[in-house]
Amino acid sequence: MKVKTIKDIQASALGFGCWAIGGTWNNVSDKESMEAIRVAIDYGVNFFDVAPVYGLGHAETVLGQALEGIDRSKVVLATKCGLVWDSNKQVRNDLTAQSLFREVDQSLMRLKTDYIDLYQVHWPDPNTPISETAEALAELKRQGKIRHVGVSNYSLDMTREMMSGVEVATFQGLYNLLEQNPEHYHNIPLQYRARDEALPFCKENDMKYLPYSPLMQGLLTGALKRSGNWDENDDRRNNPKLNGEAFEPYFNCVEELKGLADEAQIPLAHLAIHWLVAQDEVGPVIAGAHTVEQARANAAFVHSSPSSEILNRAEEIVAKWSLK
Repeated sequence: MKVKTIKDIQASALGFGCWAIGGTWNNVSDKESMEAIRVAIDYGVNFFDVAPVYGLGHAETVLGQALEGIDRSKVVLATKCGLVWDSNKQVRNDLTAQSLFREVDQSLMRLKTDYIDLYQVHWPDPNTPISETAEALAELKRQGKIRHVGVSNYSLDMTREMMSGVEVATFQGLYNLLEQNPEHYHNIPLQYRARDEALPFCKENDMKYLPYSPLMQGLLTGALKRSGNWDENDDRRNNPKLNGEAFEPYFNCVEELKGLADEAQIPLAHLAIHWLVAQDEVGPVIAGAHTVEQARANAAFVHSSPSSEILNRAEEIVAKWSLK
């Protein structure tokens, strides 16, 4: 497995995204999710990205159970803070110090560990001063409950303000071959442009960019149909880019990319992962999986090596479609 360095952490170039194991996608089994996690480790994956809000605590719980008996020093755990929910399952932003101190203990309990390698603010909280959040994160570092701090879905100005109060190791954002400078995620406006702004910023500040949705929620596996992909239990039905008329150019672009992947004799998903891994500023590529087959298929990218020409041609295909 290739390695990406985050400060003093050696992380696998391929990460394991845990959104789906929270139960937000079709037909997810806890037993199979745990098997997928263990298989991923067998294939050299050591970076696991999760969040309390994924399944309202469920994804962290499943991950913690799956890692029982695994040498903790061999695993890099990245979770998040700042999205909390009430008894009615209504989620709200809260990055106050009081909330962070409570959240970290809850995450540690669910993950069955006594420290978190990378603690990331999940989304900005407009009602809490960034200085308060930074001070609380710095205190958690002093207490040894977290090793490093990351931001997710922040603007560059917000990140700079956070950096004035605590060292920031990573910047997580939406980024994949099809969405290189996305303006929104599930209709939530994004306050950064990934390739044009955030990646140069990371390079300048010795940070790693952690791309989420690297396979565009499964589209870049090449397995989706032109329509009828989701049922009412699948959160991807709420992604406007994967439904209705807006989906058409994305689907057609993928059909063309599949032809290029066939020419290169590699799976389309591997082409998409290699495109990300080849970028120095990019850290672990957070590819989701909830089945053993998916975990194996993602990890198998190490056995292929598309040329720079193939990667450049992939970019040319995407540019032609002018995707937003």
